[in-house]
Amino acid sequence: MREMTRHNLSEAYAGESQAHMRYQIFADVAEKEGKPNIARLFRAISYAELVHATNHYKTLGEVGNTVENLEKAIEGETFEVEEMYPAYNVVAELQEESGAKKSIHYAIEAEKIHAKLYTEAKEAALKGEDIKISKVYICPVCGYTSVDVLPEKCPVCGVPGEKFVAF
Repeated sequence: MREMTRHNLSEAYAGESQAHMRYQIFADVAEKEGKPNIARLFRAISYAELVHATNHYKTLGEVGNTVENLEKAIEGETFEVEEMYPAYNVVAELQEESGAKKSIHYAIEAEKIHAKLYTEAKEAALKGEDIKISKVYICPVCGYTSVDVLPEKCPVCGVPGEKFVAF
């Protein structure tokens, strides 16, 4: 693929990905405000944006087999833990942005767990196996992730365990 086309598709992928997430967030707001049809419209169009992002990402050749995808996931999570969020946190501290510092803290704690879980999954996939888990619990406030054990409360932000989302 030629460089300008690759750059354009990468930018389009980023934009579509952000729109997908933005519309999911907007749908939650509309739902809480008692506007279920507006929420449904946001969710539907969010899905369309996901389709666009997926098409762009595949066209860019960024989707591999499970092991390759896990390697990319590990690389991304590790970058966030070791480089991106620490650098962002320095700026937030310098600028005394307490909300940003809190958001960054929540993310970095969850990303550490994600990198570990993806590494364990890659080890299984390299053996041609799947991982053995029954449920994954996610804190809806900070993203803390727990496998097979529902915490009484989130160890990062203190949210009660019954608020966690199970997958």
